[in-house]
Amino acid sequence: MNITHAKIVTLPVVDQDRAKAFYVDLLGFEVLMDQEMGPMRWLQVAPKGAQTSFTLATSAMGAFTPGHAQGIVLETADVDAACTSLRQAGVEVEGPADYPWARQATFKDPDGNGLVLSTSAAANS
Repeated sequence: MNITHAKIVTLPVVDQDRAKAFYVDLLGFEVLMDQEMGPMRWLQVAPKGAQTSFTLATSAMGAFTPGHAQGIVLETADVDAACTSLRQAGVEVEGPADYPWARQATFKDPDGNGLVLSTSAAANS
C-alpha cells in the first residue's frame, strides 16, 4: 500500500451556507469547489495549501448526521491567538492546555462537529 495522505474529510452540516461562512470567513479556509450537482451541492473547503480538504455535506449527499464528526485536528502556528479570534467571534473554546505532544484547544462548528486547534510541542519550547 502507498497511501500518502487523507484527501477529503466529510463534515456533516445542516446549512451549507452557514458552514461555509464559518470555515471560510472565520477560520480562513479557501473554497475549492462550490457546485450544484443535480439535487445536491458539492461544497469543498480547505486551509490554504493543505493536502486535505473538507466537504461540507448535507443529508442530501448521504446518511450524514451533523455533529457526529469529532476530534478533527487543525494545526496552527499560534493556538492562543486562534483561540482569541474564535472567542471574539462568539465561538465557545475550551483551553488551550499544554500536553507533552502539543498545546491544544477544542471548539465546535455551528453544527456541533468537534475540532481541535493544535500547535506542536516543539513550537511551544
